[in-house]
Amino acid sequence: MEARNKTSVSEFLLMEVTENPELQTLIFSLFLSMYLVTVFGNLLIILAVTSDSCLHTPMYFFLSNLSLADICLSTTTIPKILVNTHARNQSITYTGCLTQVCFVLVFAGLDSCILSAMACDRYVAICHPLRYTVIMNSRLCFLLILLSLFISAVDALLHSLMLFRLSFCTDLEIPLFFCEVVQVIRLACSDTLINNVLIYLAIVSSVLRMPSAGRKYKAFSTCGSHLSVVSLFYGTGLGVYISSAVTDSSRNTAVASVVFTVVPQMLNPFIYSLRNRDMKGISREFPSWLSG
Repeated sequence: MEARNKTSVSEFLLMEVTENPELQTLIFSLFLSMYLVTVFGNLLIILAVTSDSCLHTPMYFFLSNLSLADICLSTTTIPKILVNTHARNQSITYTGCLTQVCFVLVFAGLDSCILSAMACDRYVAICHPLRYTVIMNSRLCFLLILLSLFISAVDALLHSLMLFRLSFCTDLEIPLFFCEVVQVIRLACSDTLINNVLIYLAIVSSVLRMPSAGRKYKAFSTCGSHLSVVSLFYGTGLGVYISSAVTDSSRNTAVASVVFTVVPQMLNPFIYSLRNRDMKGISREFPSWLSG
């Protein structure tokens, strides 16, 4: 297959969400609805945490930052899907594709790091309850968020810069609805060994950061929401890589990728609201806030 220098690549082609024109409006409405639910649901979480002094605790501080990261991750992918679906034009510029790869890595990595920080917070709350306020002070919480942002940004920049060194083939069709680092690497004709090693190291690192769900039975009362979100986030992410490895259907892989980048971010506000008494109480007060 003929190779093309990276500087001559002007655009990539993304997979079409549906090949049936009659389903175009339905698919567009579905993605738009999921995006609006994700944005407004997570915004309500942020509003609730910032406006109520009872929620000014480390757990809710991390939760508000997780909600912000979820909004950013969904905004990185869904609007472009909506534009392409409406215009029936699946192209994305070379710069736009690599930029999307970078931001997807940043916010997905930030999600993972914040979930790890929340796991540490729950560990301290369960195992060291008397020293909880001393250990999980505001300074440590801010440092954990800054460290999470630094780790995810460095990881994303590293992968993105490695993409710039690749030369691409004449086949520039990405079998997903958005630009994802693994699929972009597969289009390259140059050596991708370093890129693949970095990706697998990132996967192993994410798996090692997963908190144990079965340490103590009493942890479920404190960590139920967090464990549900962690399982959803890592479960859908693992499903993406399994589907790409065991199936030849690019559309199945594309659907799995959308599930990973859309569904957890949309469901997180509901999971925390339904399983947490404090969030339930604040949610009941929203109608009075809006009317007042």
